[in-house]
Parts: sequence; C-alpha cells; structure tokens
Amino acid sequence: MDISAGIQASLAGRYAVALFELAAEEGVVSAVESDLDKLSAALDQSPEFAGLTTNPQLGRKVKMDAIAKVAGLLELTPLTLRFVGVLAENRRLAELPRIIRAFRDIAAAQRGEVSAEVISAHPLSEDQLSALKTKLTAREGRTVKLTSSVDPEMLGGLIVTIGSKRIDGSIRTRLNALTQAMKG
Repeated sequence: MDISAGIQASLAGRYAVALFELAAEEGVVSAVESDLDKLSAALDQSPEFAGLTTNPQLGRKVKMDAIAKVAGLLELTPLTLRFVGVLAENRRLAELPRIIRAFRDIAAAQRGEVSAEVISAHPLSEDQLSALKTKLTAREGRTVKLTSSVDPEMLGGLIVTIGSKRIDGSIRTRLNALTQAMKG
C-alpha cells in the first residue's frame, strides 16, 4: 500500500495507517469508515462528547467508560471500538478528528478518489454540488469525493480545496486583491 509520507509523518497519520491496515486485513474498511463518520458527526453535534475527548483532567478510566457507552449507542464495529479504546488508553482521543481525516484520505486514495472541500457563503443545492463534482472530476481525472461547508463571512463565491491545491474564487479574496491593486 502506497501511503503519502505526509500522512505517515504525523501522529494522527500513524494511527490512521495502523487502523486502515487492520481494517483491510479484516476486510472491513468501509464499515470502519462508516463508524468514523458516525464518530465525526457525534463530535460535531455534541460539545460534551468533544469536550470529553480533549479534557486532560479526566482520567483514562472515565474516558474509556464514556467511549464504550458512546460506541454502544453508535453501534460501532468491534475493530473501531477496540481502536477508540486504545486511543483512550494512550491518551490520544484529542487526535480523533485528525485521525478520521487521515483515514478518509487513505481510504479515498485506495479507491482512486481524491477528496475535495468546498466552502461557500450560502448552502449549495444538490444540483450545484453535482455540477461542481462533475467539473472537478473532469479536471482531476479521477473521482472526487466532495464535502461542503458554509462560511457566511465569505460574502460570496467558492473556495475549493483539493489535496494541497486551493482554488479561491471568493468575493472577499477578489475585494482584497482589488484593494491591494488600488493601493499599489
């Protein structure tokens, strides 16, 4: 398996690589990816859960018990449950969001996909996202997995990030460039 050196160099990347290799060995990569999506959503939707993972004052036992309860509610696979337990035991739960991102990148690369993130000032419709995905797929020459988010401070336009490439078509950036040109 060819995994970029950038992913392997980080702590989160090393954990993600280990989890991916175990999941591939057991043939449960998509199930683990689904579990990680559930955990990511739980972290985003529950400030209490996110706080639990980053609070250094809570002991290992408390974190492990809480993680076991959350895992039961989310119906995580045994491999993901063991992995998150290892993170709790090693005091690495704060790395969970970065591990999830790294795992997604590894899994996407194995499928021949590339991940892209689009940030817009207003939510994009399904038709707009589909058209953007089609254009990015044609540009990149491989399947693009698109995630979108909203930043109302952008004013308008889009910012698309594909790997280390960024396409900034935001109005804020254009206005800043115009301001600099006028000062020039």
